[in-house]
Amino acid sequence: MKIYSLKTGVSSFTCEELKLRQSLPLRGKMAQKGVQLDRETFSCSICLDLLKDPVAIPCGHSYCMNCIKSFWDGEDDKKIYSCPQCRQNFTPRPVLLKNTMLAVLVEELKKTELQAAPADHCYAGPEDVACDFCTGRKLKALKSCLVCLVSYCEKHLQPHNEVAQLKKHKLVDPSMKLQENICSRHDEVMKMFCRTDQQCICYLCSVDEHKGHNTVSAAAERTERQRELEVSRQNIQQRIQDRQKDVKVLQQEVEAINRSADKAVEDSEKIFTELIRHMEKRSSDMKQQLRSQQETEVRRVKELEEKLEQEITELKRKDAELQQLSHTEDHNQFLKSYPSLSRLSDASASSSMIDRPLRYFEDVTAAVSEVRDKLQDFLSKNWTNVSLTVAEVDVLLSQPEPRTRAGFLRYSHEITLDPNTANIEMLLSEGNRKATLKRQHEAFPYHPDRFIYCCQALSRESLTGRCYWEVVRKGRVYIAVTYKNISRAVCSNECGFGLNDQSWALCCGKSSFDFYYNKIHTPISGPPSSKVGVYLDHSAGILSFYSITDTMTLLHRVQTTFTQPLYAGLRLYNNYGDIAEFCNLK
Repeated sequence: MKIYSLKTGVSSFTCEELKLRQSLPLRGKMAQKGVQLDRETFSCSICLDLLKDPVAIPCGHSYCMNCIKSFWDGEDDKKIYSCPQCRQNFTPRPVLLKNTMLAVLVEELKKTELQAAPADHCYAGPEDVACDFCTGRKLKALKSCLVCLVSYCEKHLQPHNEVAQLKKHKLVDPSMKLQENICSRHDEVMKMFCRTDQQCICYLCSVDEHKGHNTVSAAAERTERQRELEVSRQNIQQRIQDRQKDVKVLQQEVEAINRSADKAVEDSEKIFTELIRHMEKRSSDMKQQLRSQQETEVRRVKELEEKLEQEITELKRKDAELQQLSHTEDHNQFLKSYPSLSRLSDASASSSMIDRPLRYFEDVTAAVSEVRDKLQDFLSKNWTNVSLTVAEVDVLLSQPEPRTRAGFLRYSHEITLDPNTANIEMLLSEGNRKATLKRQHEAFPYHPDRFIYCCQALSRESLTGRCYWEVVRKGRVYIAVTYKNISRAVCSNECGFGLNDQSWALCCGKSSFDFYYNKIHTPISGPPSSKVGVYLDHSAGILSFYSITDTMTLLHRVQTTFTQPLYAGLRLYNNYGDIAEFCNLK
């Protein structure tokens, strides 16, 4: 249809607008039907919303003033301006004036929509539960009946509020899943639960294919699961509290890292100012390296903090879902949804396992001070030592020590004994994983690595990074880690594990444990067991011993700095027939 533009003074409107203006009062009775049509007519074809500050351009089409201005701004380079609908060109750029009459029409349309809106709110939309009794356009359901398996609007719900028999029916919030309560086999309402098959069933099912199974009413099973749900919620809430505490610890760590790093930078700068001019470059390098490591450590802590915050958010969401489920009145829906909602994921990594001293950057200052006193040697040899000291700053473990045996087994390490180190009274078997103390000496050839005085042996494999292994034993056995250069002296007890500063050893007796390092003896309390687990984090300087029964119990943890690769060791004390064996964990 051709549209003519009429102009009077500063206002302009089209013939189509005039017709709509004249017909608008007549549409009061047809407001509900006409709102959509009017809205489309008075919508801007650019933003697709109702016109705002409407203007009519020379071709007769109307737009929001800001929309057509922005459209024409993009055509400034061409100096030719067009209509987005009919593509008619204009030169020069037309002057835009607000169409006041069209603006009035749009405002009247908005009022009409507001008057029609409340009626629409009573009708069911795509996401609403509709009344099953309504014909034509259906109203929203107010309640669903678990007996009738029908949803009712307020009007059709009246009989349930007035008829005595219907008052006994179970009414719940509107549900789209009512038909899921019907047994597909017998077309009966499922009011029972089969614990044997873990599913909802009807009465006929209980005397048919579920005959002899452990069946209860759905309400009884709901009550049982409700108790479990409350326990799950308590666990979630406790975990949320734990994670919030961990987040606080991490925030404190960030502050401590920054303080320590700032102090290390300050001290390092003071020391470097005492050096001659050619040390200025080294001072700049030190500052940059410290800041880089500080940023790295802060980022690692922030990442762990973010993970904990995410877990807290997820746990809160889980708790909200369980809370919502706990209020569900439909037993069958509860029982179907509960198993998937009640499962909790494994706890994420947490800083709470870190109980070793935190080192921060203090060692850097000490290293630089030492270098100051040895300037020439520092320039030629010791600069690498300072860089390594900065790089070794490890505020947090990249991964904390595992909490379960399954977690430790992720770091399991296959270990075998080196026959060239074994004392001649040790019989090696099971692929050199097992050592037995015997009377008859083995005819081992001479080897400089062999232990002569102590009945012990080292592993073939060196241990770095994170490692876990288990030892099963009979009798008195020393389970140890040691540097490879431990003494093999013929007539000296100092070569024994734990009797020097080269080795760390747990002595496992019949009913007690003792820890030895550098001749220092530490009695250990813990449940007696024939199996001991050993966890090593070489870079973090952590060595832990666990008693393994039905559970894992920490016996002793060492926090130190390992300067060389370590080797696992076994020592059989003095009873012939004593046995120690590295378990095959693969």
